Amino acid sequence: MDLLHQTYLGNPVNAWLTAALTVAVLFVVLVVVRGLLVSRLGALATRTTNQIDDMLVTLIGATRTWVLFVLALYAGLAQLNLQGQISTHLAPAAKLVLLWQTALWGASVIGFWVKHHLDRRTGVVDRAGIAMINAMGIGAKVILWILVAITTLKTVFAIEITPLITGLGVGGIAVALAVQNILGDLLAALAIVFDKPFDVGDTIGVDTITGTVEHIGLKTTRIRSVTGEQIIIGNGDLLKSRLRNFKRMFQRRVLFHIDVPFTTAPDALERLPTIIERIVSAQSPVKFDRCHVSSFGESGVRIETVYYVLDPDYKLYMDVQQAINIELLRRLAGERVRFAMPSRTVYHEGPLAKELAVGPQPQAAEG
Repeated sequence: MDLLHQTYLGNPVNAWLTAALTVAVLFVVLVVVRGLLVSRLGALATRTTNQIDDMLVTLIGATRTWVLFVLALYAGLAQLNLQGQISTHLAPAAKLVLLWQTALWGASVIGFWVKHHLDRRTGVVDRAGIAMINAMGIGAKVILWILVAITTLKTVFAIEITPLITGLGVGGIAVALAVQNILGDLLAALAIVFDKPFDVGDTIGVDTITGTVEHIGLKTTRIRSVTGEQIIIGNGDLLKSRLRNFKRMFQRRVLFHIDVPFTTAPDALERLPTIIERIVSAQSPVKFDRCHVSSFGESGVRIETVYYVLDPDYKLYMDVQQAINIELLRRLAGERVRFAMPSRTVYHEGPLAKELAVGPQPQAAEG
């Protein structure tokens, strides 16, 4: 019994035993609670559609065992009369461990976000922005660890960080000015990933370029032109242009016209819009809009027709237009109506015109 009352570092042995028992029990409880939470919440997360419970399971699973042991050790030693040692060594060590665990939790959240978005894109066979999402995850983790390191220097080691932050700010401005074009393309890549004006595999039009998107990178986007060559455009320049996404077109509006001679009988002209409407309406999948004798051109009377192909496929549109053209030739032949040929009448005034109009003058006979 005298052994239990002996004093070490200002505390009796029985106090040290109580502290050790507290550390052991608390450590076991924390480990068991962590395991139960992971298993129970994990089972619950599989039955729900939201991502919050999945993220909580990830956070709990990211809690390190040695962190739980340090917390249990701190709680056990706090019962002892170690005020000087606690304030000098144990408290800073506990802060360091908590900051480290906070960084691990933050990295787990970032990793969960990256995995969630990559799974969604893979599920819809969407490869756009995978490299960008991975790069964003790495960048976010780097920024997180920098913030944790600065906080550790300030709170744990009591180092003045104002000059360090000032230096980082000035250096960051200098770097940003030096690579502003690259940063502009990176920010444009972020806009493409989140706003999604187009995806890999979409056929787009950029100014006079039309092609299929092959790759969306951190700085450039690669487009396979309809003529075969690969065109590489900076992401910043791409978003500054007027984009046309043909893959997201639900229907195709078609406008075509035919010209018939001015000598065509008015009765035939009156019948032609109805004939064309029947020809167009007989096609599928097509929605007829209008057909009118619209204007008088240089070589004939113009008939304008508008219809919609209810499918964005270009080949289908060409098949429909071909069928309309062939049937139109048959019907016009039956109506004895010809297409107007391009022609132009030129009236010329001057000496040559007068000579052509009057002809050569007779010469007076000699003698």
